[in-house]
Amino acid sequence: MGLVVSRLLDRLWGKKEMRILMVGLDAAGKTTILYKLKLGEIVTTIPTIGFNVETVEYKNIQFTVWDVGGQDKIRPLWRHYFQNTQGIIFVVDSNDRDRIVEAREELQRMLNEDELRDALLLVFANKQDLPNAMSIAEITQQLGLQSLTRRAWYIQSTCATTGDGLYEGLEWLAETLRKTGRD
Repeated sequence: MGLVVSRLLDRLWGKKEMRILMVGLDAAGKTTILYKLKLGEIVTTIPTIGFNVETVEYKNIQFTVWDVGGQDKIRPLWRHYFQNTQGIIFVVDSNDRDRIVEAREELQRMLNEDELRDALLLVFANKQDLPNAMSIAEITQQLGLQSLTRRAWYIQSTCATTGDGLYEGLEWLAETLRKTGRD
């Protein structure tokens, strides 16, 4: 009973909650991003088979972030995480020019799912610290983001290892959530 009252008070005056699905191709940096946000430090990661889930608090919003593995064999499982998702963080390895088309195909396939029709889209253009990283403009064009006229989206330059850009992305999610009344 106390938990119910606490959650009710949080909804009315306190914390808002947002369910986030973080996906992208394997080795894009999803798990590194998750734990940089959660712990503020870099952790040694291995390829995610399955998922990691953590709660990250930012500006009175409790983000429940589901980090789902990106290997091609397990991408069909992404759909099992779509229900009740309010925001998608799609992580792109800005240095991986060879797989940007594959990333676009996966993103478009996911955005066509009915369960995600109202979800906000935040693209983290990760690994921007690398010398041959694609620019934000190039990634925007390669992913076809400009054609998303019926969905709120934003692309943020990031570096998971330093944390650069991560909180700016959460800021966009928080503000867009407030503006659209999806909280």
